[in-house]
Amino acid sequence: MNTTAIFGLSAAMSLITGIVLASLYILPRLQNTHRDDALTALIIPHAFRFIGLSFLVPGVVSPSLQASFATPAAYGDLGAAILALIAVFALRSKSSLAIPLVWLFNIWGFADLAHAVYEGAIGVGISPGMLGAAFFIPTVLVPLLFVTHVLIFRLLLRSNQPVQSGATLFSS
Repeated sequence: MNTTAIFGLSAAMSLITGIVLASLYILPRLQNTHRDDALTALIIPHAFRFIGLSFLVPGVVSPSLQASFATPAAYGDLGAAILALIAVFALRSKSSLAIPLVWLFNIWGFADLAHAVYEGAIGVGISPGMLGAAFFIPTVLVPLLFVTHVLIFRLLLRSNQPVQSGATLFSS
């Protein structure tokens, strides 16, 4: 199997596994949880997006990885990590700015991931081998982060009620 097929299969399997995980374990746990607490739990993993800075580290990625992909991906992720932390602190302190900050984080974070996927696949068109040790970021982390972004958007679009019992990831 060639590296592009392995890359695509890995990303697809991660997305499917993330949806199953969210449907079987995350949503049931959130069903009786206050929206702000549920949002906090879903945002926290995004605080680790500083790991995207590894796209800028020679030796972690190939020296031939285009800066036009690596730079926006790295700093977009760093921005998402910072916004995630700010949103979590605002939620925990019950700030009146909490929900607008969650919206800002989620729109930024989702757009950043979508842009990186587009640039990597179509725009710049990187080959999976250029990612080096950072191969796991788009094949494992990005699909899981997309799943949490979808869940966050679902919570933001609902009233301040617990998540409904029996809900699945894409049901309303």
